[in-house]
Amino acid sequence: MTFDRSIKIAPSILAADFANFGAECAAVEAQGADWIHVDVMDGHFVPNITFGPATCAAIRPHIKGVMDVHLMIAPVDPYIEAFADAGADVLTAHVEAGPHIHRTLQAIKGAGMKAGIALNPGTPANAVAEVMDMVDLICVMTVNPGFGGQKFIDMSAKIAELRAMIGDRPVHIEIDGGVDPTTAPLVAKAGADVLVAGSAVFRGGSVSDPAPYGENIRAIREAANGVWT
Repeated sequence: MTFDRSIKIAPSILAADFANFGAECAAVEAQGADWIHVDVMDGHFVPNITFGPATCAAIRPHIKGVMDVHLMIAPVDPYIEAFADAGADVLTAHVEAGPHIHRTLQAIKGAGMKAGIALNPGTPANAVAEVMDMVDLICVMTVNPGFGGQKFIDMSAKIAELRAMIGDRPVHIEIDGGVDPTTAPLVAKAGADVLVAGSAVFRGGSVSDPAPYGENIRAIREAANGVWT
C-alpha cells in the first residue's frame, strides 16, 4: 500500500450477495473500487453477526487490491493473528472495544498489517490523541455500527479535528456509514480520503450486470472530488 490522500472508494461487502462473495469482490474491483471493506461483527460489541477470518481467507484470492477489515468485535486481541493469516491488509479495531487499545495496535502492527482505529459517533476525536503515531488509518463512524443502510450522521467537525491532529502524518481518514453522492462531499471537504459505501455501491447491480456498480462508484468519487454540484 502506497500512501496518498486521493479519494478511495471501499465498497462494503455487507451489501453484496452473500452467496457470491468472491465474484462480487472481483466485480466491484473491475468496476473501479479501490479497496474492499469487510465488516466483521460479533453480536456482542454490535447487535449483528456477520463473518470472520474464514470468510476473509475465502475472498482474499478474489481481491487484487487492499482488503480492509473492520473489526466490530470485543475482545479484539485473540483474533488478530487469524485475520493476519486470512490476508487482511488493514485491520481496524474500535477504541471502545477494550481497555488497552495501545496494546491492540502494537499487536496488529506486529502481525504485519496496517493498523486502523475506529471511533463511534459518540466518541470524541481526542480519544485517539495518544496513539496517533501508531495508526495508519482512523475510521470515523457516521452511523452507529451494527447494520448497513442506516441514515448518515454528520461528523464533519470531528473529521476536520482529526485531520488537523494528523498533520503531515501518513494517516488515512476513513468514513463508514451512509456514504453516497450526497454525503461524500461533506466528508471529503472535512478531510476524509477513504469512503466506505455499501448499498450506495451495490444498489441496482449484480455479478451478471456489474455496470451499475461502476456507475455508483464513479458518482461517489466525482461527488467527493467536487465534480458534481
